[in-house]
Amino acid sequence: MLFLVGVLAGVTVGGGVGVIAASSTKTVTVCADKKSNMLRYAKSGTCVKSETKVVLNQTGSDGKTGDTGDTGDTGAKGDTGAAGAKGDTGAAGAKGDTGAAGAAGAKGATGATGAKGDTGDTGAKGDTGAAGTSSPTGFTARSVCGSDGTTLCAVGVQGPGGGTIVYVDSTNEIAGYDYLEVAPTNASLPLFWSAFTTTCGPDASALCDNSYLSDAGTSLGYIALGTGRAATAAIVARFEAGGMAKTSYAAGAADIYATATASDWFLPSKDELNEVCKYARNTGQAAGPSTVCAGGTIRNGFIEDLFWSSSEHHGSGAFAWYQTFVTGRQGPYMKDLSASVRPVRAF
Repeated sequence: MLFLVGVLAGVTVGGGVGVIAASSTKTVTVCADKKSNMLRYAKSGTCVKSETKVVLNQTGSDGKTGDTGDTGDTGAKGDTGAAGAKGDTGAAGAKGDTGAAGAAGAKGATGATGAKGDTGDTGAKGDTGAAGTSSPTGFTARSVCGSDGTTLCAVGVQGPGGGTIVYVDSTNEIAGYDYLEVAPTNASLPLFWSAFTTTCGPDASALCDNSYLSDAGTSLGYIALGTGRAATAAIVARFEAGGMAKTSYAAGAADIYATATASDWFLPSKDELNEVCKYARNTGQAAGPSTVCAGGTIRNGFIEDLFWSSSEHHGSGAFAWYQTFVTGRQGPYMKDLSASVRPVRAF
């Protein structure tokens, strides 16, 4: 049966080319009678039960490709498509050449003042100034004071030794000096006036605590302005003879006191200590021993305390003159008691 159908299909296709070619379909349906094997073309594509339906494909093999037709006219521009997703950032480009310098900007506001720097080291001591012109009284004004060593010396001005000028002998009453300078600090803690030795008295064998260095008459020569240096030297000589350390008594501490620019300090006499008190308390009083320190207010750099002079008291060899910088009072004080020491120097 299958062989028959195949043969029939070939015959039908071969003999019915005109009919099939007119058809609008690519397949042809034929019906084969099951008893007589007769074929008929089924235009409707259906067969009855007594027939076998055979569907034949009339499409041939692909023909040769035809020539390319002429290019058609360009079509109208389509609508712009939606924006695509943002692409990855590209690699950094090479560094460009440096541009030309811009114009200078406007001047900025002045900055705040910086913190004060540390104080510099003390400069080297300057050369001693030339001597001033002599006055009719014999006093010589000198310009060796101040921090630069060229300022005219006067009360309240820094002296060459680093202290302060407290007295000026402008009337030339003192043979030994024209200026009295007080030290910038006390020489030590409070000390005794006398050393515990037996090198005092006329024969240098008496206990110094209750005896004059030599005798009462000599002691009266060490009270006035201009006598403190000699009095200090006399005290030190007696006490050194007894083997006493200078650090153990007032005159000794003053004698070894030193600053960066001076080492010739001494314990002031009674009248010299009075001038120191006037300056220390800023009393504004006249200079000279006839005016005893009183009033005023203690200056910075000084303390209100009892201070030793180098002068022995005329009433007894056991006493020496002191002065208090609290009230300015002067009086006798036992040599074996302690008081403060403020050295002076003179030039």
